[in-house]
Formats: sequence, C-alpha cells, structure tokens
Amino acid sequence: MTAKRALDVAVAAVMLAVTSPVVLVAMLAIRATSPGAAVFSQIRVGRGGALFSCRKLRTMRRDTPSLPTHEAPADSVTAVGKVLRATKIDELPQLWNVLKGEMSLVGPRPCLPTQTELIQRRKELGVLTALPGITGLAQIKGIDMSDPRRCAETDAAYVEAASMDLDLRILLGTFYRA
Repeated sequence: MTAKRALDVAVAAVMLAVTSPVVLVAMLAIRATSPGAAVFSQIRVGRGGALFSCRKLRTMRRDTPSLPTHEAPADSVTAVGKVLRATKIDELPQLWNVLKGEMSLVGPRPCLPTQTELIQRRKELGVLTALPGITGLAQIKGIDMSDPRRCAETDAAYVEAASMDLDLRILLGTFYRA
C-alpha cells in the first residue's frame, strides 16, 4: 500500500466515524424536505476512464436530469441542498468511494461520462492515470468543469506535481476555502 493510499484509508475511516452523526442529520433533513432518496449515486469517470458509482447526499430535486452541476437548472437545488453544498457536507458519502479504492481524498474531480471534451483533454494530458478525488487543485483554485480546457490543464499540473505535501496543502485549502 502506498503512503497516499494509506493516508486515504486512515483519514476516510476516521472521517466516516466522526461525521456519521452529521450525515445522519443531513439525510433526515433531505428526506423531510423533499421526496426521494437521501443518498444519490451517479456514474462518474474514474482512473483509466473506468466508470464507477459516485455517492453524494442529494442536493437537487429528484427529477433533475443527470447533468454537470454548472448545466443544471438553478432552481433544481433544494433549500437543504444549498446548505449542504455550501458546507461541503454533500461530499461526505464519497468517503465510501475512497475506502473502496475508487477515489482518493485528493485528485482530479470525477466528471460525468457525457463531459466528452473534458475527458478527451484529460486523456491527452495523462490526467486519467490518477484516481479522482473528493477535492483537488482545480477546486481550491476556483476552476470548475464549465471550463474543460483550464480544468484539465490544472488537473494535469496536479498529476505532474503530486506529492503528500501538495495533497495536504490542497486538503487544508479545501477546508479553509469552504
């Protein structure tokens, strides 16, 4: 097991235990305010282009089409969803993806299979060699997937410079940026 994977497993296991009461309250709030499941699974692109089910707390109405966040109708986010997104609580179920080895704490954010321009650019730049992450360099720099070229280039810069030190700085940047 690499040091990165060991850190991923250790932190994800502790975070799941510590945040489980918060996740439970969030799930109850979701179910109390909108119909549908509290945990949402969506097919995403992982390492090597492999598809996997990415878990999140549901922040949008149940009938919202499966689109990248920047393309979804603005009114599709629920009131509870706005709070969960602002606090990043909606991302906590992805810790299960980390434990399963489908994701890392830090890496390029996984995209939808329909985001073909981003996938192609990531493939060209070697980004798909890395596990996707719950957070990444593009996120702390404020770059989202609505700019596929810039997102892929930033992801490639992360893959090129990847280190435990960089991962720790990105994790800290994620918490202090939230």
